[in-house]
Amino acid sequence: MSGDLKYKNADAVLDFGHDWSTWLTDSGGDTITSSTWDVPDGIIEDSNENDTTSTTVWLSGGTAGEKYSLTNEIITDGGRTERYDMDVQINI
Repeated sequence: MSGDLKYKNADAVLDFGHDWSTWLTDSGGDTITSSTWDVPDGIIEDSNENDTTSTTVWLSGGTAGEKYSLTNEIITDGGRTERYDMDVQINI
């Protein structure tokens, strides 16, 4: 899997997210009702949150030089399900 590439240091705790507003507008003005992140072993999901148009995951840890592939899945008020792929590269 390959998605948008983001970077962080292994000792950093950072938030990463996705703005779904354009996709939601194109889907008839739907809104996000739930969001989950599939985070692989080796990097830690500290928390996640969403509002009606965007999603955020807070990440810590990771191994220097490694790249982690994450997937964000949303469900909308209208019953739509969609995914966003993101890669996080840990700086050396």
